[in-house]
Amino acid sequence: MPGTEDERFSVAVRTVDGAVLLTLGGELDHDTAEPLRQALAAAAGRGGRLVVDMSGLRFCDSTGLNALLHGRIAVEETGGSLELAGLGGPVARMFRITGADAVFPVHDDVTQALG
Repeated sequence: MPGTEDERFSVAVRTVDGAVLLTLGGELDHDTAEPLRQALAAAAGRGGRLVVDMSGLRFCDSTGLNALLHGRIAVEETGGSLELAGLGGPVARMFRITGADAVFPVHDDVTQALG
């Protein structure tokens, strides 16, 4: 699966130890969420384990959160799982405030997630 990048947001997709790893960077918002939706849909179609590395994400609004929640549902419908790694700063705060950090398995970093 190829990655996507624009000036404000990037999604890199690769397979590591049988898991699909999506590495996000930049700002995830209403204007930039479509590449993430597409990557999540493609990964959900494969089933299995999906880890989203959020350590490079500087910002995430409700549109980004909504894309991740829909992606989680799609992945779980195929018997897979969607896990988050590397939540930090304002992104971690938004996940705590909304309670989304209780909806996803959350790991400190990708190494922990894949370990």
